[in-house]
Amino acid sequence: MKNTRKIIIYLVGISCVGKSTIGKLLSDRLGFSFYDFDDEIEKYFGKPKEYIMDDYMFPYDFREYTRIVLHDLLNKKENAIIAGTPSGLRDIYLREYKKTRKESSNIFISIHLSDKPENILERITFYDKESKLMDVKLSEKEKRLYFIDIKKDIAFFKKFNRRADHEFNVDGLTLNEIPEKLIYLLLKENEDFKNNMKNKSGNCSN
Repeated sequence: MKNTRKIIIYLVGISCVGKSTIGKLLSDRLGFSFYDFDDEIEKYFGKPKEYIMDDYMFPYDFREYTRIVLHDLLNKKENAIIAGTPSGLRDIYLREYKKTRKESSNIFISIHLSDKPENILERITFYDKESKLMDVKLSEKEKRLYFIDIKKDIAFFKKFNRRADHEFNVDGLTLNEIPEKLIYLLLKENEDFKNNMKNKSGNCSN
């Protein structure tokens, strides 16, 4: 009898580390659905994320308010990959993840994506309050300042991201290499994933 447990892969990491891009590539490779947490927040509440954040003085309150969106994503009745936020395994979001993982029969796998600050700086993007991509050219001084901020983010979120089931560093890898190496990592180190994928034909191989 085939294993009917669904797999939810939850990607976490600091901003611009590549969660959405990698999540989409991995979902295409595995045949999973893909969800971007930030995008789903905007769909659920019907307005850009920046406007929602403006309603709350503290980020904690924003996470409490948007917890329902993560709840819905984690309870999808399908194989899915979720691109989380930098706070994906922190306080409110962590409790929601652990609660769902405990109560559900599905397989939950969290992966912390990391990279060197130099690489993240090259990918840094900016959005206006309407969530529209902005064409911003940073000066050398601005690059130095953002580089410092990225290093601070890596250090700050390290204590939360170490809670992930797996660590995956993308430094030196091309986008085409990443999905295969991620799958190899999971087949090698995650028994639930390995056993589940054995019952699926055509999705991946050893």
